[in-house]
Amino acid sequence: MLAVPLAAPAQVSQEPVRNLLVRLKPPADATASTSSTREAPLAARERLRAVAATAGVGFEDERAIGRQHQLLRLPAAQSGAELEATVRRLRLNPDVLDVEPDVRVRRLAVPNDPSFSTQWHLQAPTTFAAAMNMPAAWDVTTGSTQVVVAVLDVGVRLNHPDLTGRLLPGYDFVSEVEFANDGDGRDADPSDPGDWVSAADKRSSLFSTCDVEDSSWHGTFIAGQIAAATNNGLGVAGIDWRAKVLPVRISGKCGALLSDLLDGMRWAAGLAVAGAPANTTPARILNLSFGGDAACSPSYQDVIDEITEAGALLVVAAGNESGTVARPADCNGVLAVGAVQEDGRKTAYSNYGARVGLVAPGGTRTRAIYSLDNSGTTTPGVDTYGQKLGTSFSSPQAAGVAALMLAVNPALTPAQLVLRMQDSARAHVVVAGAPLCSTNGAVACNCDTSTCGAGLLDAAQAVLAAGPAQAPTAVAAPLAMTSAGSTVTLNGNASTPSAGARIVAWQWTQLSGPATASIARASDASTGATLPAGGSYVFRLTVTDSAGRRDVADVAVTATSPSGGGGGGASGWWWGAGLWALALLAWRRRAAAV
Repeated sequence: MLAVPLAAPAQVSQEPVRNLLVRLKPPADATASTSSTREAPLAARERLRAVAATAGVGFEDERAIGRQHQLLRLPAAQSGAELEATVRRLRLNPDVLDVEPDVRVRRLAVPNDPSFSTQWHLQAPTTFAAAMNMPAAWDVTTGSTQVVVAVLDVGVRLNHPDLTGRLLPGYDFVSEVEFANDGDGRDADPSDPGDWVSAADKRSSLFSTCDVEDSSWHGTFIAGQIAAATNNGLGVAGIDWRAKVLPVRISGKCGALLSDLLDGMRWAAGLAVAGAPANTTPARILNLSFGGDAACSPSYQDVIDEITEAGALLVVAAGNESGTVARPADCNGVLAVGAVQEDGRKTAYSNYGARVGLVAPGGTRTRAIYSLDNSGTTTPGVDTYGQKLGTSFSSPQAAGVAALMLAVNPALTPAQLVLRMQDSARAHVVVAGAPLCSTNGAVACNCDTSTCGAGLLDAAQAVLAAGPAQAPTAVAAPLAMTSAGSTVTLNGNASTPSAGARIVAWQWTQLSGPATASIARASDASTGATLPAGGSYVFRLTVTDSAGRRDVADVAVTATSPSGGGGGGASGWWWGAGLWALALLAWRRRAAAV
């Protein structure tokens, strides 16, 4: 019988797709002495070429995306049944774990700064129930120039006067010239040329699935939220007065290609990307206000795991569809931020559910979020200020607060940043007469921890919680590479409580992996986990001390597959039988149509 892939089949796009993201099985000759499942780039490319040739799939180019995926560029765009057949043929190969179309990801949409009073979301919660309590946070810290926050977006207006001195040299990862809107592909210019789509564009086949819209200046707005020059007597206040913003352009017209987005994430965190220069100022915080309508895919999760291991936290928007979250907000290891309006209720548009980490102001049409803007409806006009609403503008609030926390304690890991923000969040507000979000999430509704995460983001409490003496220390012992089917020991015995307390609870959970591992006793300080399949696994230890404080630590381990991954994966008799069955099915469909 045919082998069943561990990952669910990727949804096939009805939009034209030019690239496929292919994840190959770890090579059969990987040994326990190997430091990771990543094989030599040339060997991986040769295996991918063999897979494509055996499946009868033509291609123009291939390159690595992250540590497990390869991008395969098709000779021409495909969609619908044609794309589905191509994906199916590739997935039949025993060397292939999954195939994912490279789809477009849409954007989601007391200083002396004169417009600070307009920024209701930064005020004390005594003024607005959902406000973030920034003045009290600034009494603790105004940030550090050593902290870098990456804004992965449509680019930034680099010369906006309220970003003077706040930006680092970034990079433009938009690869398709037709969508880039700046006349070229990838280069060292992350400025935003505008992302408008005209009615004439819409009538062309290239942009037929796009919405007609003016330029958004989305990235400039978000960069201003996080780090507008503050206490400079100009414009608005940024959440972090000192951190640097790294602009990473991933999107032009009609959203971002998934492959461009993933490369941008890796580069922002300081990881090498083929064809791009080394990033000498890697970010500890990445803000991504883009989303999709599919579940977290292996390519997304693999890159998120990789940047998390590099010490970077990905903060994402929960989405604006009044439903449950989708990728990347449903991926493990991210902080997904939902939106609340000024009285603390979830906004009618914000997504919700168990994957939301916490909520922050997102604005409404009557009281929106105020930040940097541009007057141009197509190409750039005058740099100015404006108002927007959406979870796109909730996530930068959390990203900015995370940057302040790193100024207090640079040793915090991504998981610790999330946990301390959640533990210090204010309780959800209950507005009399409003429905619970669990019964009607499509309107402004009262949140609870099952629908809107831990609570309301409180910047002042978060920076206080960031201090090194404010929590226990979780320590998960490192693990050596092993083989599929074996049992590893998860050891948290080295964890320590906060001063004057003792550890009262341990909890092990699996964050990611190619299959569900069996954890023997998840509430023990030390326990065993059986790894059923080859691939990379990430486990998390959460410790709680007698003072009620928590901390987390993650540990990764790679299990090698006992077989598979040789040359082209076409040696099994069932492989040929599978292709024969596809050919027979296609012949029957043609015969039935006659």
